[in-house]
Amino acid sequence: MQHPEQEATPETPSQEDGTAHLFSALGKQIKALREYRGMKQTELAAAVNFGADLVSAIERGVRTPQPDLLAAVDDALDAHGTFKAAVPDVVEALKKNRTRHPDWYRNYAKLEADSLELHDYSNQTILGLLQTEAYARAVFSQRRPLLDEGTIERRVADRLSRQQVFEKWPAPEFSFILEEVVLRRPIGGYDVQREQLRHLLEIGRARNVQLQVMQTERFEHCNLGSAFTLLVAKNEKHVGYTEAQGHPRLITSPQEVRELEARYAIMRTQALRPPESLAFIEKILGDR
Repeated sequence: MQHPEQEATPETPSQEDGTAHLFSALGKQIKALREYRGMKQTELAAAVNFGADLVSAIERGVRTPQPDLLAAVDDALDAHGTFKAAVPDVVEALKKNRTRHPDWYRNYAKLEADSLELHDYSNQTILGLLQTEAYARAVFSQRRPLLDEGTIERRVADRLSRQQVFEKWPAPEFSFILEEVVLRRPIGGYDVQREQLRHLLEIGRARNVQLQVMQTERFEHCNLGSAFTLLVAKNEKHVGYTEAQGHPRLITSPQEVRELEARYAIMRTQALRPPESLAFIEKILGDR
């Protein structure tokens, strides 16, 4: 089973409407001017009060430069309004990314971006919302049939841009149940796995995130079928999402959604509690 943002997308939003080129160009311009000013990424990050990882990702074109960051970068690099002038285009591009997803994905993408709650069970790979850049690139690189390098980079950028849902305020409520095998499978190699596990620990410590591990050595498991996602939309409508072999399905039937919610609630009692889960991930990380 694949998740909606993982293997099946025929076109990414940024690939479809060209917004990835805008974000990539802005990132290159920021990097060029930063280096011209003789600043390190960490120095620019401190000057704009954003994380160095975010600055690095924006310069590489794999994260979307938000309007407030562009304004701060413009001042920090003494860009004379160059980046501030791009803000209207970025705002329009962000709107396109929210509304111009491919037909198969559009309804889910909008629901995810505006969701009040998101709950996910993963049993094959780590959910795209939780993936690092390197892990995401490894997932797309191993896809069959093979993708060309340009498509891989666009899809990685598109996936990482969707992780901005974690930066919303008021903050949505998130919960994730991950099968142990997902954590132990070294997609992309052990260095990629270690980085991904550290990233999960960081996300799992957030106040609005509950992350749980379903251990392999369990005698009971109420969901031996596919992975799935549950969402509570901003209109408080409850929906589900699942996908098998590239065939996505948005579940809106109240009865089917209730069944998924009941199954998910039972799984939360069967999985390790959040503090125990973080300790479990730390142990796997230590073993590597």
